[in-house]
Amino acid sequence: MSKKIFVFFPDGVGLRNFAFTKFKELGEQKGHQIVYWNNTVFSLKEELGYDEVKIENHRINRLTPIYSRIRKHIELNVSQKKFKDDVYPTYKFPFSYNGIKNTLITLYTKLLIGLNSTEKGIVRIRKRINRLERSTEKYQYCKAQLLEHQPDLVFCTTQRATQSISALLAAKDLGIPTVAFVYSWDNVPKAMQVVETDYYFVWSDLMKSEVLKYYPFINESQVIVTGTPQFEPHYDNLLLKERAAFCAEHHLDIDKKYICYSGDDETTSPLDQYYLEDLAHAVRNLNAKGKNIGIIYRKCPVDTTNRYDAVLQANADVIVAIDPIWKPMGKQWNEILPTKEDLGLLYNVCAHSEMVTNVCSSTVFDFVAHEKPCIYFNYEQPQLRKGIRDIGQNYKYVHFRSMPSPQAAVFCTDKKDLENLVNQIIEGQLSNVSEGKKWYKIVAGTTPTQASEKIWESIDLILKK
Repeated sequence: MSKKIFVFFPDGVGLRNFAFTKFKELGEQKGHQIVYWNNTVFSLKEELGYDEVKIENHRINRLTPIYSRIRKHIELNVSQKKFKDDVYPTYKFPFSYNGIKNTLITLYTKLLIGLNSTEKGIVRIRKRINRLERSTEKYQYCKAQLLEHQPDLVFCTTQRATQSISALLAAKDLGIPTVAFVYSWDNVPKAMQVVETDYYFVWSDLMKSEVLKYYPFINESQVIVTGTPQFEPHYDNLLLKERAAFCAEHHLDIDKKYICYSGDDETTSPLDQYYLEDLAHAVRNLNAKGKNIGIIYRKCPVDTTNRYDAVLQANADVIVAIDPIWKPMGKQWNEILPTKEDLGLLYNVCAHSEMVTNVCSSTVFDFVAHEKPCIYFNYEQPQLRKGIRDIGQNYKYVHFRSMPSPQAAVFCTDKKDLENLVNQIIEGQLSNVSEGKKWYKIVAGTTPTQASEKIWESIDLILKK
C-alpha cells in the first residue's frame, strides 16, 4: 500500500544524501508518495521539480540555543566522568564574556550546567527544551501542516538541527512515526544529537553501539543500521568524465599526475593554508627532480575566508583551484548549500587524482572508494600561537579511534617527510588503501552502495508495525 513519507530537511546538510542521489527514485519504486518537508531556503520544487511543503516559520524559542548548549556541555561532562576520558572537554567551544548580555548568558549557562551534570540532569534539560519548543508558534504551524497533509511517517535527514525539534515534536504528538538519520561519522561522541525520535538510522554497527553507549534512554530496537547515501555516487560510473574532457574543462595538464588538496573549515584547521603551501613546495621540489605533478585545490564548501589566496597566487604554477559547486542561498555558513552537479565534480576529482591530502577529513573515504590513498597532515605549523587551535587535537577525537591500524591513512608527522611520502605514493611504493578500506567498512558499513535501499526497507518495516 502506498504511504506518504515526509522527508524533512531542517537544514541543507541532507540535500546531498536525500535529494541528489537515487533515494527519492527508490522510494517511489516502492510505491510511496514522497513529499519534502522543507525548512531550508533551497526550493526543491523550483530546482528539481519535487513535491514539497515549505516551512516558512523558522522561529525557534529564543532560549532553545542556550539550553541546547547546556545540554551539550552536560552530556560531555557526563561522558568525561562515565568513561574517565579527557577527550570530551575538547569538543566544547569557549564561552563568551564579550559585553554584559553575553556575560550574563554565560553565567546562567554555567550555573545550569553545574546543577545538571548527571544522567538525570540530561533528561531534565531535554524535557525543558521540548517544553520550550512546544510553546512556539512554529510548533503549532508545523502541527497544522501535518494535519493538513497527513503523512504516514516523518524522516528527518539530520539529528543535529535545533530547527527540527518543534516539527518532530508535533509529529510525535500526533502519533506519526518519526525517524532521524545520524548525519556524520563524528556526531555521536560530540553530543550532537538534538532530537528525540522513535527510530534512529545509523551508518554502521560502530555508530549503533555509540548511540546506545551515549544515550541509555534509547533502546536497541530503535537504532537501525542502514549505511549512508553519502558515498553512493562514487559507485555510479555514469558520472565519470573522460580525462581529456575533465582536464580541458578545468585547465589541467592531461599529462600531469594530480594530488587533491581537500581544504578544511577554519575551526577544524585554522592554519590550513600553510599545509597547502607545504604540499606546493614538496611538489615543486619533486618536479625539479623530473616528476610531473600538479595540485588540485578543492576548498571546504562552507569556507568563505580569503586565507588561501596568497598561497594560491604564489604557487599558481603547481596549484589549480577547482571550487565545489555549492550555492550561497543566504549570509550564514549553513546557508551555503550543495548542488547535484557537485556529486559529479567530486567523483571526477577523485577519479583523476592520484591521492588526497588534508587535515583529518572524511574525504579519506571518498578517495578509498576510488582506490586512492590519503595523506593526513599531523604536524604543527610555526605560525601556531596561543589561541590558535592545534590540528593535532583532531586526531585524538573518539571517531579516530575507529581506525583498525595507524596505516589506515598515511600520516605526515614532520614537514621534512612530506616530499618523500608524496613520491612514494606516486611511485606506487606506499598506500593506505588496503587498511583504509577496512576503516571505511567499520565507519560506513559493509554495503556502501545499498544505503538508500536499506533506508527504504527499514522505513517499510516501521510502517508495518
